[in-house]
Amino acid sequence: MSGCESGRKKPLKQPKKQAKEMDEEDQAFEQKRKEEQKKLEELKAKAEQKRPLATGGTKKPGKK
Repeated sequence: MSGCESGRKKPLKQPKKQAKEMDEEDQAFEQKRKEEQKKLEELKAKAEQKRPLATGGTKKPGKK
């Protein structure tokens, strides 16, 4: 047995993916997606600033 046969075998190399050329339609879609993502982040930040409206605390039974 030689050293190359034992142990873990290296995975075969995958061919590199070619850079996908974007046409105008793809660019418009990417831009729209980025804008929507930005809007969602703004809404999320705005929602975090607001506090819950009805906070009466925890109810403790038996206390008068």
